Amino acid sequence: MQEIVLAGGCFWCLDAAYRVVDGVDDVVSGYTGGSVPHPSYELVCTGSTGHAEAVKVVYDEERLPTEVVLDMFFTMHDPRQLNRQGNDIGTQYRSAMFYRDDAERERFEAAIARAGEWWPGEIVTTLEPLGEFYDAEDHHQDFFAKNPTQGYCLAVAAPKVNKIRAGFAEYLRG
Repeated sequence: MQEIVLAGGCFWCLDAAYRVVDGVDDVVSGYTGGSVPHPSYELVCTGSTGHAEAVKVVYDEERLPTEVVLDMFFTMHDPRQLNRQGNDIGTQYRSAMFYRDDAERERFEAAIARAGEWWPGEIVTTLEPLGEFYDAEDHHQDFFAKNPTQGYCLAVAAPKVNKIRAGFAEYLRG
């Protein structure tokens, strides 16, 4: 199994979209990239900790190539929006890829270059070394499945899931 840590706005959306993909074993919502140990959701939402809402995607690279996981990431959020996604505004909603080593950083750089071919304008996704990843509170895990009729899920998360279903049909769960 492989793991990558990505941030692209609210973690509920990334979590929901990756969970429909065959080869994804687990998705963990959490916080990384900040300076406060064991931050809470409420503290991260203030924007004062430096953390991003992120997901740790655990997947089987034999069934789901890393390049596809990364291309999905750039499909489900707008990497041209600095420190925001839609109405979610602040550094906690930044577009970021958290690398473990130089090889992973290079894969991330290649994914940004691919995304630049289909996104007009400047991509502002940051590459940051992966520090401590803190799991979000239990009620944030698999939020979309637990709250499918919640307003944010219907208005924001569901369209992102649908983008993955439309663009990556061959990789969906059966």
